Amino acid sequence: MSLRMRFAAEDLLRCRFAISPLREAQGAVRTLSRPDRHGHHLPWLRQVRAAAAGLDLAPLWLLAPEHGYGPDFLQPIPEVPLAGLDEELDVVRSTPPEVARLQIAVALSQTPGAADTRRGRAMLADPAGTVRQLAGLYEHVWAALLAPHWPRLRAVLEADVAYHARRLADGGMQRLFTGLHPKLHWSEGALTTAGAMGPLPEPGGRGLVLVPSVFFWPEAGSAFDPPWQPLVIYPARGIGGLWAPGGPTASATLVRLLGANRAAILSGLDAPSTTTALAHRHVMAMSSVSAHLAVLRDAGLLTSRRYGHQVLYERTPLGIALATGGPL
Repeated sequence: MSLRMRFAAEDLLRCRFAISPLREAQGAVRTLSRPDRHGHHLPWLRQVRAAAAGLDLAPLWLLAPEHGYGPDFLQPIPEVPLAGLDEELDVVRSTPPEVARLQIAVALSQTPGAADTRRGRAMLADPAGTVRQLAGLYEHVWAALLAPHWPRLRAVLEADVAYHARRLADGGMQRLFTGLHPKLHWSEGALTTAGAMGPLPEPGGRGLVLVPSVFFWPEAGSAFDPPWQPLVIYPARGIGGLWAPGGPTASATLVRLLGANRAAILSGLDAPSTTTALAHRHVMAMSSVSAHLAVLRDAGLLTSRRYGHQVLYERTPLGIALATGGPL
């Protein structure tokens, strides 16, 4: 089955990217429940095993069936390019109890017998309390499982946005959606999805929010319920090397030319990254990484550009040739 969504001129003007910490927390919870399906995240799963054991994630799992509806109020559309988790959870906590109860009931109905369990009955009896409980649980998930790794995760997400924003600038919507996800295709002013990704109704002038995700891999999903802006979530690029302790090993020649640390930074910079992410990856002080980046940039091996409050560094063609041994 394929679904088709046609964009008007106003929709094209309202397409944007956003990064959602709350959706990463939700994806992390799903990954914990199905570790065998997420080989890329095994290093992270091993690192957080003890911390995860101390969290009661049953309420979150109960409302997140593998195939079926999860409450919309837990998935607010990001309003800014990079919201804080607190901002997103403030939106969750503002959910009216009657809305929460209806959506909780629908979510529980996806799992036979869930509404009749002790926990299910308690959720339906006190929807306002359930909203507070769920928001608090996501705060604990974030603090215990994701906050220590957020610089690395954020760097991957920001690099993905920068990459696809360049593709959009270079070739419009068709180039943007080429390679975004195998299920997504752009043709003749319309976005088409193949398979059971989710409904794609007309955006109706609301545009589209594109949200990269580390933990949603390998799927893509959509949300289009009014009055929220339509959203497509897709797997970010660079997940394969996300949990690697460092970048590719620099050649001995490159080490002799640049020194061990600069060679490691240049070799590992196969996607745009921030100073913070590089310091985390290479276990160096921020000041040291900044100094090395400045030297590499002055030598014409790197370029830098600002994205929001962050500065992203990436290799120039000369830097790529030196790091990979390719032609100049």
